[in-house]
This record gives sequence, C-alpha cells and structure tokens, in this order.
Amino acid sequence: MAKRAKNKKESEPEFVRSLTNTTVLNYKVYNLKSSEKILWSVIAFAVGAIAAYIFYGGIGKNSYGEDTIVTFICNTVIMVTAGLFAVKMFLPIRRDQILRKRTKMLKLQFVDLLDSLSASFSSGANVPTAFATAKNDLLVQYQDDSYIVKEVSVILDGYNQNIPIEQMLADFGKRSSIKDIENFGRVFETVYRKGGDIKDVVRATHEILSSKTQIEMEIATAVASNKNEQNIMLVMPFLIVGMIKLMGGDFASNFTTPMGLIFTTIGVALFIISYFIGKAVLNIEV
Repeated sequence: MAKRAKNKKESEPEFVRSLTNTTVLNYKVYNLKSSEKILWSVIAFAVGAIAAYIFYGGIGKNSYGEDTIVTFICNTVIMVTAGLFAVKMFLPIRRDQILRKRTKMLKLQFVDLLDSLSASFSSGANVPTAFATAKNDLLVQYQDDSYIVKEVSVILDGYNQNIPIEQMLADFGKRSSIKDIENFGRVFETVYRKGGDIKDVVRATHEILSSKTQIEMEIATAVASNKNEQNIMLVMPFLIVGMIKLMGGDFASNFTTPMGLIFTTIGVALFIISYFIGKAVLNIEV
C-alpha cells in the first residue's frame, strides 16, 4: 500500500490547473531542478566515495604495505560504486527535505491567513471582503511570490470569475498536502453552504492550529540539542577510522584483512541502522 501511494505521488505533476484554469502548485510534489540535481549529485558522490575509501580503501597491498595495481582497482571500484549508490539514495532524501520545509512554511503562512480572516469576520466583514483584506495583511508580512499570497490571489480570482470561494478553498486544501488545511476547506464549504457561523469556524481553526504550531516549536527546541549530537555522532566514525588509517601501523592494516572487512561492514550497517532509528525517534509530529 505504502509503495503504491509513493509511486502515485511521484507520478503526479508538480504544477496543475486550478478551477480558474491557471497554473498552480501541487504541494505534494517537488521535482529537483537540473542545477539542483547536478549540485547534490556531485556532493553525494564525493561524500559516498570518500566514506567508502575511509572504511574500505587500501585492499590488496603487498606484504610491505605498499599499494599495488589491485589496490588501485579495488579503490576505484569501491569509491565509484559507493558514490553512485549515495547519489541514488540522497536525491530522494533531499527532495523530501525540501517538501517538508515547504509544507512547514505553508502551514505557518496559513495560520497567519486564519488570523487575518478571524479579525475581519469579527469586525462584521463578509467572506469576499475578508479574503481581500487578508491578502493586503499578508502582503505586509510576505512577498508577492509567497505560497499563501499566491493562493489567496487564486481564490479571489476565482470569486471574480463567479467560482464559489468554498470550492476554491477545497481545491487549495486538496493540493496543499496538509490535512488541517484540507479539513478546514471541507468544514468551510459545509458551513458556508448551510449558512452557519463562519466566524466561529475560522476562530476555532486558528486557535487549534496556533496551539499545534506552538507545541511543534517547543518540541523542536527541546530536541535541537539531541539532533546536534546525532549530527556529531554521524561524523565521528569517519574521523576515528580515518585517523587510525592515517597513523598506519599494524592496527590500521587489520581493516583490510578478510575479518577486518567483515567487521567493518557489520559496524557500518549497525551505524546506518542506529542513525535512522535515532532520526525516527527525534522526528516527532503533532
């Protein structure tokens, strides 16, 4: 199920057509630009190749500890293989990092939109006027090309083309990849059609999302030191093994023996597993 959902997500376009027939962003998808692919591929390849050389470099030396043609071939094959593997693994990770950052930014901007809408509805403004006022308020905080300003502009364009605002909100929620925004769009549509109290809906949603945002910030602050420690521990094995090999000697040569390679592989595997476990533990969602 998870694999099918991932494949479906990857097959979706990054830009879609809105109800006003304009090009809008599909927040569930991000495609790395060519320049980004080249940059991060080079970085990932270099890191992977260096890491492989630190742990597995030096195989095939002669009895005097001198490099041979076998050593050169093994180093090349190992570094290139590890570098390509690192590129294949890191590019999706980098794409997901950008998606998470974009989602977080959109969520914060949406809270500011609700804040402005709540103030407008409390002063007696109707729905179109509240959104027009919200756009002006948001332009004080954000640039013209910010996510939320663009979305409010699309909503207002839809209203000017006689497309109901609740439908525009529902479309925004569907594209946002954020459950809170999608649920708000559904509730707004239901209440607005039945003549309910929009003011209470917006105020309640704003209070809930503001509380969630505050809790997320407190959690992020609480685990910040643990994440820094994790990043430090990520580098330490490379530094320790690299220093041992630079100093040379019989102990360093043990890394290239069959038993040394086996235990090195086990250690690397445990290190990778522990890193992802730690990352999952520190990734706390509200």
